[in-house]
Amino acid sequence: MTAESPIKFELVDINAILRTLPHRFPMLLIDRVINIRADYSGIGIKNVTFNEPAFQGHFPERPVYPGVMMIEAMAQTAGVIGITSVEGTEKPRAVYFLTIDKCKFRKPVLPGDTIEYHMRSIGRRKAMWWFHGDAKVNGQVVAEADVGAMLTD
Repeated sequence: MTAESPIKFELVDINAILRTLPHRFPMLLIDRVINIRADYSGIGIKNVTFNEPAFQGHFPERPVYPGVMMIEAMAQTAGVIGITSVEGTEKPRAVYFLTIDKCKFRKPVLPGDTIEYHMRSIGRRKAMWWFHGDAKVNGQVVAEADVGAMLTD
């Protein structure tokens, strides 16, 4: 059994995320990132609340957190991992999607749930990164995808 990679950053709180990513309300979709490891893996955390703008239309009678927002949150988590892990990337940068592959939605996410975005790097070339993500609620996978992104100035 292989040992886990050492933790480089135990916690990236909301203030550090705001300094790292250009996203703002209502498009900032993670509350914190924990356990960023030397192998470019980590966990993004999202506390889903009923007063989120998406629930006004998705769906008012039976609120379900939109899957597309989970995929965006995976990319944001990957962006925080990439930007904070690499030397010389302290300034705010834009993170643009390149690809979304092997995306599956397994279970609905409801208000009151806490989503954990378990992200791990599966490739990197210059400013381009690819990550695999598993979105989990109470330890169960609710969505998964491979996402690719590019960091720019």
